[in-house]
Amino acid sequence: MAEPFATTWKDIAVGFLKVGATAYGGPAIMGIMQAEVQDKRQWTSRARFLEGMALVNVLPGATATQLGIFLGYVRGGWWGGLLAGLCFAAPAFVVMLALTAAYAAFGVSPILRGALYGLGPVVLAIFFAALFRLGTSALRSRAHGLIAVGAAVTALLSPLGAAAILLLAGGVGLFFFHAKRLGAIVLVALTIVLALVPLVAWSPLGSPTVIGQEPTLGGVAALFAAVGAFTFGGGLTMIALMEEHVVDRLHWLTPREFVDGLALGQLTPGPVLMLAAYVGYKVLGIEGAIVAAAASFLPSFVLMLALLPVFDRIRNLTSARAVMQGVVPGVIGVMVVALVRMTPHAAPDPLAVAALVIAVTTLILWRVAPLKVMLGGSIFGVGVWGR
Repeated sequence: MAEPFATTWKDIAVGFLKVGATAYGGPAIMGIMQAEVQDKRQWTSRARFLEGMALVNVLPGATATQLGIFLGYVRGGWWGGLLAGLCFAAPAFVVMLALTAAYAAFGVSPILRGALYGLGPVVLAIFFAALFRLGTSALRSRAHGLIAVGAAVTALLSPLGAAAILLLAGGVGLFFFHAKRLGAIVLVALTIVLALVPLVAWSPLGSPTVIGQEPTLGGVAALFAAVGAFTFGGGLTMIALMEEHVVDRLHWLTPREFVDGLALGQLTPGPVLMLAAYVGYKVLGIEGAIVAAAASFLPSFVLMLALLPVFDRIRNLTSARAVMQGVVPGVIGVMVVALVRMTPHAAPDPLAVAALVIAVTTLILWRVAPLKVMLGGSIFGVGVWGR
């Protein structure tokens, strides 16, 4: 049960301003939330944290921001969720705006690129360590382990996205932990639906003609609201969709400008979707940055704050608990595969791989604060880059 918002709002604001100002690395931010909010502050149990991860991974939108809203809701109810999401996203907006203005004047310096090089393996290590800790709690039986392995293999070998895999994992959980007949029916129905989805040509982002070729505030708002509302897979998937539209279809940015925006996004703490502010600033200045950022995150806030009261009421039903017992191990399996795929990009050479291994070992064995490890990674990167 959430504590009263009147007694928790300061804790929520301070906690999520800190996470939003210091957490780097896209999906790895969820690992930092686990370390700071669940492990250190103990606002919720590991089981409840995993429920939150499971929920945000089956929904469209910015997963890290949605997880922050979930944790704020657990701590301080509906208003706690709203405050947590805003405080998590606000530092990223301020930093991205400052970096974009500096980039417009000076470009990206070698020192900043060195810091990026060192941060890459470290932020990945933080999520590896978090998944290790969460996995020890989530994989309580052979069935849980099989679901995690099955989700990982499906993510590796099939074209299915994370949301589809986790829905199937929920059906397997229903089959194993509640009622085999109902679980089998749900799995068959899900399989049919997932097989038919690729045959449906309609997409809310399928045609750029909805948005004018020349950037306007209304066009920016429409594009980024659609990205935030209809994209599964979190910020990384959203970035790919952003690139397709603002570079390939609408030609608002050149490929080089977009890549430099990605570099600035890596230097920006908080949600990776804040790249929207960079795009908005490049095409329409500060007003464009505000509109793009607000439009991209608004669907996540609306969806989570509407669903959480309902989720809170049904999560203790026997069938719902069985579904979550399937989805939670599925999250572990899918996330492990995502991290493995990201490793060559975050640790592209032997030095970076060594940094990754050292960071994972340090975090698991000595439980060093993530911020200290990130600072060490940045210093390491600047030193290597400057040789």
